[in-house]
This record gives sequence, C-alpha cells and structure tokens, in this order.
Amino acid sequence: MNGTTQALTIAGFDGGGGAGMQADLKTFQERFVFGTSVLTALPIQNTKGVTNVFDLPMDAIEEQLVSIKDDFRISAVKTGMLFTAEITALVAEFLRTADFGPLVVDPVMIAKSGHALLKDSAVQAVKEELLPLAYVVTPNVPEAEVLTGRTITTKEEMIKAGREIQQMGAKNVVVKGGHHLEGINSEDMLLLENGQVEWLFGKRIDTKNTHGTGCTFSACITAELAKGYSVFEAVTTAKAYIQAAIEDGLSVGNGNGPTNHWAYRKVENNE
Repeated sequence: MNGTTQALTIAGFDGGGGAGMQADLKTFQERFVFGTSVLTALPIQNTKGVTNVFDLPMDAIEEQLVSIKDDFRISAVKTGMLFTAEITALVAEFLRTADFGPLVVDPVMIAKSGHALLKDSAVQAVKEELLPLAYVVTPNVPEAEVLTGRTITTKEEMIKAGREIQQMGAKNVVVKGGHHLEGINSEDMLLLENGQVEWLFGKRIDTKNTHGTGCTFSACITAELAKGYSVFEAVTTAKAYIQAAIEDGLSVGNGNGPTNHWAYRKVENNE
C-alpha cells in the first residue's frame, strides 16, 4: 500500500491552476510522485492577478496536517504560501516532530500582480521558525533581499545572500536569478551544505507566461528528493524541468499565463 513515493505540499490555492497547490500537485504527478496537500490560505486569483486572500482557521490547518501524518508515508515536504506568522509557526511546530523527510521551503512573498502572499509580520517567523528546519530553501532575488535586508544586483551578492540565509539555519540555498537580474541567461546559485557553490544556467525566455514558476521549481526539487536523489541532482532536474515548462509555454488566460507542466516529458522522450 505504501510502496509508491509520496510527497506533501503545504501551500495556498490557485483557482487559475498555474501556481500554488495546483502547480505542486501537477509537478509531483509529472515526476511520478504521489502528491498530498494541506491548504493554508485561499487567494482569489487567476492569470490577471490576486484580488483577495482568505486564510484558513488554524484548527483546520492543524487537522489537515494530522490527517496526512496519520495515513501517508511522506518522503519529502515543501511549504509554499503560509501568509501569516501564526500559520508559519503552526506549520513549523508540526514539522519539528513529523517524519516527513527533507523540507523544501519556497518563501512565497509576492504574487506576479504585486499582491502580498506573506504578511510583513510573518517574515520574521519564516526566518526564525521555518528556515532552521529547511533542507533546501528557494528564494528568488527579491525574496532573498527581504530575508537578508541586502540589495542583490550581482552574482557575488547572490552568493553573500545565500551564505547569510544558510546562517539562519537552512542547509542548502538556491537563490534564483531568473528575470530579476540582467543577462542572456537565467542564472541560479546553489549553495550546498558543505559551502560549495554551483551555478545553474538556462536560456532567458522572452515571455509573460511565468505564473507559478517558483512553485513548480520547488515542487520538482521536492519530488526528486522524495525519490532519493541528492540536492544537486534534484535542483539540476528542477532547473531543466522549469526551463522546459517556460520554453514550451501555454496560452491560457489573459494575464501572466502558466508554465507547461508536461513539457519536460517531451524533452525526456526526445520529442
């Protein structure tokens, strides 16, 4: 019954299907991992943006976590949108005792539309409660700037920010350059637990359809870790997966469209 690799996402909802819990579950499925989920918040959103956010009652979140722990054998877990300090603290407290495997933290803060997905009061909770539990944390440049309080405009500053985040307790840190730094390539910095720095490169794609890229990237890392791959292997696969998903984009919605979660299948099949 428990022979299938299983992973958990603790995240917010996206009715538009391109980000949040929906993106995570789609990615798990594409990477041959059975996905389970715990809902933390309900953003009202589509490709055009977020219009409102409703957080779930604390009891409802805790009971979901208990329910998953009671029935599934989770091999890796990721957190996405946590929204409030209270939710962040609750999730961190639960994860300290749950045997859910390595934790991937995607410190979701701002939607593509600019709407806050993490309250300012919750940033400190992420730093103090969640990062010390993280096996991998995956901030983009603006998120890394918030976590460290430093401006990041160069590769050297990405490394410095990564080391500072590592000092907060996270074992491995990915600082994503993406569309936030200039250049013909999208460059992500991976700082491994042993202090080694690796750079992952992808061709920069001129597209507005990047909704859910951070969720998808971190979900792919989670799936690969659940299957037993190393951090370097997991992040390398995730970089290739999201590169394919952006390159072979979808025409869905009227705003920042989603990435193509099944595109990497074509790459692997040489299609």
